[in-house]
Amino acid sequence: MTVDRDIMIAMRDGVRLATDVYRPTGVDRPVPVILERTPYGKSQASLRHASTEIARAYASHGYAVIYQDCRGRGKSEGAYVKYLSDGADGFDCCSWIVKQRWSNGRIGTMGLSYAAHTQAALASAGAPGVVAMFMDSGGFSNAYQGGIRQGGAYELKQATWAFNQALESPEVRVDAAKLAALKAVDIKAWFARMPWSRGNSPLSAVPEYEDYVFDQWEHGTFDAYWQQPGIYAKGYYDRFPHAATMMLSSWYDPYPRTVMENYEGLRAHRRGPARLVLGPWTHGNREETFAGDVDFGPDAAFSRGTGEDYVAFKLRWFDKYLKGVANGVDKEAEIRLFIMGGGSGRKNAQGRLEHGGRWRDEAAWPLGRAKNTLFYLRSDGGLAPSKPVDGAPRTYRYDPRTPVPTIGGTVTSGQPVMVGGAFDQKEAPEFFGSRPPYRPLAERPDVLVFQTEPLAGDVEVTGVIEAVLWIASDCPDTDFTIKLIDVYPPSEDYPQGFAMNLTDGILRCRYRDAWDRPRLMQAGKVYQVKIEAFATSNLFKAGHRIRLDISSSNFPHFDANPNTGDPEGQSKTTRVATNTVYMDGDRPSHVVLPIVQRG
Repeated sequence: MTVDRDIMIAMRDGVRLATDVYRPTGVDRPVPVILERTPYGKSQASLRHASTEIARAYASHGYAVIYQDCRGRGKSEGAYVKYLSDGADGFDCCSWIVKQRWSNGRIGTMGLSYAAHTQAALASAGAPGVVAMFMDSGGFSNAYQGGIRQGGAYELKQATWAFNQALESPEVRVDAAKLAALKAVDIKAWFARMPWSRGNSPLSAVPEYEDYVFDQWEHGTFDAYWQQPGIYAKGYYDRFPHAATMMLSSWYDPYPRTVMENYEGLRAHRRGPARLVLGPWTHGNREETFAGDVDFGPDAAFSRGTGEDYVAFKLRWFDKYLKGVANGVDKEAEIRLFIMGGGSGRKNAQGRLEHGGRWRDEAAWPLGRAKNTLFYLRSDGGLAPSKPVDGAPRTYRYDPRTPVPTIGGTVTSGQPVMVGGAFDQKEAPEFFGSRPPYRPLAERPDVLVFQTEPLAGDVEVTGVIEAVLWIASDCPDTDFTIKLIDVYPPSEDYPQGFAMNLTDGILRCRYRDAWDRPRLMQAGKVYQVKIEAFATSNLFKAGHRIRLDISSSNFPHFDANPNTGDPEGQSKTTRVATNTVYMDGDRPSHVVLPIVQRG
């Protein structure tokens, strides 16, 4: 393998990006190219392995492999603005590749997380030469609804990511004073004393990073800012290359909605073969069989579900669509899902709940045989498929100074403030915002709990979860959150049972009518709202309960709404909101569960 390091490739504006090129030796003809563009340093590909190690695996099969540092990161020049330069820069990189004498003009792209976002960005710009893509846990379909914001709220993993990555930025690495200032920051203390402002945040020592975080935070309305290449593939599917696209994500990843929407959008626009794999893991941890405190069994690992390791799996994809090798990839099922549940419910040797699960092939998404079934909220805390005739509303007080703590879920890049995965939904010292005596979330006065009777038989729920609520507040703006939970009955290992989070969603009420037309609420007026949670797939076993929690915060996953109605990310004060959910014959609040008939 021949390696050319730190080639400085000029972009259209003259900024040069640092690029490493690995080429197979002893090959005297042009070869196909595999490209990864990353902000994490081109010597450490996909956050898991050294680039040289991966490049050697592909070069030995006749590929040239290229790693490039994103603008303003690693050894690349230019100012760093997260995500927004990757469309044009990716296009220019591919334009350079197809002109090289060692390139046969056929490009495959690969990468996890941010390196998946860079792929969708260059594809949105219509980059030349791209005929195969492998987007793992990313590739924003619409960052406004997953990855940066969700339901109008801001995902604070963007702030923790910015803080952690600023320590590695070129600007900080050469400035001892800035590095010392950042290392002295107590990020948890900053989260405990929100709100922040420009110049008064944990990122103030690195204005480049602080600016993009506040740009994202303050852009609450879905406007032209959110429709740029790099963060809005949905608006550019017709520009995507005609490429074969593999998409991976997982139920506790921030990007299952992204990959599902990309899958559906690329198929609808006939942009080439598309495949989808969804496992039970947290972000990028595809060979782990657990997420948080829940284990899904040995078959949950990616290599068990696909029958081969990750590198070999990618190699077969590229062999088929970059070289035309007849290896059967095009004959395999388009969709492979992991259906969680069905395990023993015992505590394993590692102290995790044995929830179990299994892989299943599908032909389409969403599942055609999933029946959307309405489960109605009851005043007594019940959740049932029969519509209520009458029922009193339920009211709680939401104080943004003491928000409901985030306990797992679709969180990544949140360390040391938050962590993703499946957990028993009770406060504990390891979860930010928890306070003694560390009670279950169900006992908090600002959490409304609705659950079925113990199930008479197994129930599979696979698909997007949506709640329709009739609500009111005494504040001009507030949030409503939902969380779907599989409730285990008490057992020897779990005497209090185990409330396992599956998926959650949020709505900032000013966006109840339209994402691009915020409107504040009138105090006491009743509004119908819709809250969408990311898709999940779970088998609720007989004897378990299906539970829906409703509240107004999930912090620090999402910023806590100050209830003031002030512009996003700029409020200096907070109000306590008295929020009400209605559940009667005229205002039948409910959750829609896609139930799959089994047998």
